[in-house]
Amino acid sequence: MTGTKIAFLYSEVAGYFMACAHSLSQQAEVLIIRWPTNAEAPFEFESSDQLKVVTKSDYSTPQLKELLDEFNPDVLVCSGWMDKDYLKLVKGLDKKVKRVLSLDNHWTGSMKQKAASIISPFYLRKIFTHAWVPGNPQAEYAKKLGFDTKIIRGFYCANSNFFNQKFAATFADKKGEFPKRFLYVGRYVAHKGIFEMWEAFQQLQKEKPNKWELWCLGTGDQWENRVVDEKIKHFGFVQPADMDQYICETGVYILPSKFEPWGVSVQEFAIAGFPLLLSDAIGSKEQFLKDNGISFEAGNVAQIKKAMCEIIEMDDAQLIEKGENSHAIGMSYTTEQWAERILAIKSK
Repeated sequence: MTGTKIAFLYSEVAGYFMACAHSLSQQAEVLIIRWPTNAEAPFEFESSDQLKVVTKSDYSTPQLKELLDEFNPDVLVCSGWMDKDYLKLVKGLDKKVKRVLSLDNHWTGSMKQKAASIISPFYLRKIFTHAWVPGNPQAEYAKKLGFDTKIIRGFYCANSNFFNQKFAATFADKKGEFPKRFLYVGRYVAHKGIFEMWEAFQQLQKEKPNKWELWCLGTGDQWENRVVDEKIKHFGFVQPADMDQYICETGVYILPSKFEPWGVSVQEFAIAGFPLLLSDAIGSKEQFLKDNGISFEAGNVAQIKKAMCEIIEMDDAQLIEKGENSHAIGMSYTTEQWAERILAIKSK
């Protein structure tokens, strides 16, 4: 694969994607054009000789075309079709370039999706050669769009090396005494189900007083409306490199989202050895929740409380077993495998 060039027209770049891109840069030259940093998730990134990252807003569309033409990619991956400037750039590529559409939408059969599936053969399929999706729910939509045999799974992947290191560094201590703390990592927005999570936890503490705490990491437009409770701790946004303390001192990961096309954090904390509490609205649940946690109905306070109750009633041995199961399941897909998946597109 020496000399291979991969370009990305990306929306909001996150740490896990950059870990994948760095892994890819060990075998290919990588160019990432991305949207400006989201204030709710201000991740910090590093470039290297093999990996160049530029911000879309720093260039005009003609300048971006010139940058892409000079880079001359073998494969280009574009985040969805909502950015019209990106679509112009894709249309302007040489036809020998493999042009990959990434999407994480589930097929729901909505009128909008049905319209897209009708239009796609005359539009998207003329622009893109392949579709790259996270899992089966999105693959169904890609099939409806007409990609058929040109669908690749595994678009999202956690920073497997980073979280595997955290597992190695922390899990032995957890076997000595399992931390009685739930952990939530995500934006403070209503559709993440945070208010139902906080309500369920407070109800559980009143009905069955216990020593468990709920630690929450993140920020967002509902930060000022966060629940104030001595057993619910709010830490704000934490860079991945500063996660050590929180991984070490918490035990069970909870993601109560009402809407979550995938949810990379599920794989991240599975790899780190956390039993999982996940709503049924999370796409990655299909792949990473097996015998390592509990699912509950999204937005249902009673069900969230019941799932939390099941956890606090487990002994350390049961929690440790679920944590070990999580680690094995999480490591079933790594950044190295992600890189191999996109490199293989060059010859497909």
